[in-house]
Amino acid sequence: MLQALLLGLCGAYGHIDWGIGTPFLNRPLVLGPIVGLILGNVEQGIIIGATLEVFFLGAMAIGSYIPPDACVGGVLGTAFAIKAGLSAEMALAMAIPIAIIATSFQNILWSIFSMTSKIADRYADQGNEKGIAAIMFMEGTLNVLLKFFLVFFAWLFGAEQVSYLLNQIPEVFTHGMTVAGGLLSAIGLAMLMRMIVNKKVAPYWFLGFILAAYLKIPVLGLAILGVIYILTKFDFSMKTVNAVNENGEVAADDDF
Repeated sequence: MLQALLLGLCGAYGHIDWGIGTPFLNRPLVLGPIVGLILGNVEQGIIIGATLEVFFLGAMAIGSYIPPDACVGGVLGTAFAIKAGLSAEMALAMAIPIAIIATSFQNILWSIFSMTSKIADRYADQGNEKGIAAIMFMEGTLNVLLKFFLVFFAWLFGAEQVSYLLNQIPEVFTHGMTVAGGLLSAIGLAMLMRMIVNKKVAPYWFLGFILAAYLKIPVLGLAILGVIYILTKFDFSMKTVNAVNENGEVAADDDF
C-alpha cells in the first residue's frame, strides 16, 4: 500500500510540471530515479529511466496529435521492470502500451474539459477572473488526480500479477521483446532527429557518432564536450542591444 501511494504521488508530481512552467519533471529521465528510490533500486531506476527517455524524446504533442503518456508509462514501466527484475529494454516494451492506455483516459478527461472551457469563456466575457481561475484550478487538479489514481491502482492491484506473468514468459519471447525495445529506442531518437536536424547541426550528429564509435569516448565525455562547445560558441552574457529609432538615433534596448 505504501509503495502504491508513493508511486501514485510520483505520477502526480510528474503532472505538476504543466503548472510551473514545464521544467520537464514528467520525463522518465526524472521520474525513473525517484521510482528506483521508492522500490529500493536507484541504479536500475536511473538506467531504465534513461532508456525510456530515448524513446519518449520524439513523442511530442504537435497540433491535434497527443503522444503516449510518458509520465504514467515511465513510472509504471520502470516500477514493473524493477519489481520483476527485467532489463531496460523489456521495461520500454511494457511502458509503451501502458502509456497509450493512460493517454486514452487523458482523452476522456480532456473531452470533459472542452465543456468546462466554454464555461471559462463565458466567465471571460463577464470579466470574472475568479471564475476563470477556479476552472483552471479544477482542470489542473483533475489531471493530477488522474495520474495519481492510474498509477496507484495499477500498482496496488497489478504489481504481483504482472511480476508473476512476466516471469512465466518463455526466454525466446523475452529476448524478442528486448530486441524490440532496443529498436524502439532507435525509433525515438530518429523521431527527434527528424524534428530538429538540419544542415547546420547534422555534422555534429555524425561527429558524435565518430567520437563514440571509433575513439570510444563515453557518453559523459561527449556531453561535456557539447557543453564546452556551447559555452564557447554562444555568448550568454547580458549585453545591452543598441536599436536605431526612426530618427536615426541609437537607443539602448535593455528590455530583456
